[in-house]
Amino acid sequence: MIDKTLFMAVMFLLSVSLMMTYSLSVYAVVHFEYSSTHFFVRQLMAVTIGFLSIIVLSRLDPDRWFIPLGISVFLFFFLLMFAMQFFPSSIVRSVGGAKRWIHAGPLSIAPVEFFKIGFVFFLAWSFSRKLLYRKKMKFIEEIRATSPYLAVFLVAVVLIAILQKDLGQTAVLGVTLLIMFSFAGTSLRFFLLLIGSGMIAFIGLVVMAPHRIERVKGWWVSIQDSILALFPFEKMQSLRVETVTKEPYQVSNSLNAINNGGYFGVGLGNGQFKLGYLSDVHTDFVLAGIAEEFGLFGLAIVTFVTLFIIFRLFKIAAKLSNPVYYLFCIGVALLITLAFIMNSFGISGITPVKGIAVPFLSYGGSQILSLCIAIGMVLMVSKKRYQ
Repeated sequence: MIDKTLFMAVMFLLSVSLMMTYSLSVYAVVHFEYSSTHFFVRQLMAVTIGFLSIIVLSRLDPDRWFIPLGISVFLFFFLLMFAMQFFPSSIVRSVGGAKRWIHAGPLSIAPVEFFKIGFVFFLAWSFSRKLLYRKKMKFIEEIRATSPYLAVFLVAVVLIAILQKDLGQTAVLGVTLLIMFSFAGTSLRFFLLLIGSGMIAFIGLVVMAPHRIERVKGWWVSIQDSILALFPFEKMQSLRVETVTKEPYQVSNSLNAINNGGYFGVGLGNGQFKLGYLSDVHTDFVLAGIAEEFGLFGLAIVTFVTLFIIFRLFKIAAKLSNPVYYLFCIGVALLITLAFIMNSFGISGITPVKGIAVPFLSYGGSQILSLCIAIGMVLMVSKKRYQ
């Protein structure tokens, strides 16, 4: 029997997503002269297809369908991310030199969202065959054994961080790879080497792109007074940045929206900061919108349900004897955890805003459908857990 509590928790967040998409998109529909249900209908279509995907996948026999399905998702979207760079502008529009979306009439798809699920499957499937049952390896043997995975990840970095200019998704994949290496049994020394290399690479990718430097500056502007007040030395004041970019206003309005909601919110549909003050409020800043309209209480509920989903994924993994199923469930839990942390930290000013969607809550068909496929695959293998 499938894990029904996980299914119900996911459907709760998807229902909240529909409600908030309708409420928070009010300014966008007026600004772009869309119908009042423009975003709601599209989100409803994504949720419906996602719901059906979960139902269909959960009913399949994992011993027969899990590996072929996972390999297909990984290979198809890996090749699609590469091929889309050569598609004509009528299909793949370039925004700021980045090609992230494939358009087909009124529909659009972000291949990277599906690739993340395929990448997690690839790691789970390959680790179970190549790494999991190896005896303790020497350091050089670890590097040799993990180099194919690092090579695949470096290709993904080129496709996502450089060609699509999406460092946030790359960070999610990188940290997921790092943690899954530890679950596969790599040594602490190797783990620390990857952390150091990853931090150097991350800084390099930031320095290489002017727009990322501006984003970091914008984040620093919003927190510099609090940080520099802790170090009242004259030389430390040279770190002060006067440049004001878009991000401080976004984060400031996000914090004001959260504060305006108080403990119990201003009520569904009564939020003020969604009226042009906070852009992308139904996508990247949906948690701020929820906090304003439903208060700290509402935000606590969706946070608790998200944490519950993560807990159920780890619990299912702990009861699976098949290493591929086990590692895949862990990987999906890590994707959801990292996306939620990066988004919530970004909208509260703890870290720079990265444009990462809130799992199951943000507007966007690709992230909804890809996560539903992942949950469907988890429910598929949950039938194999021992009691």
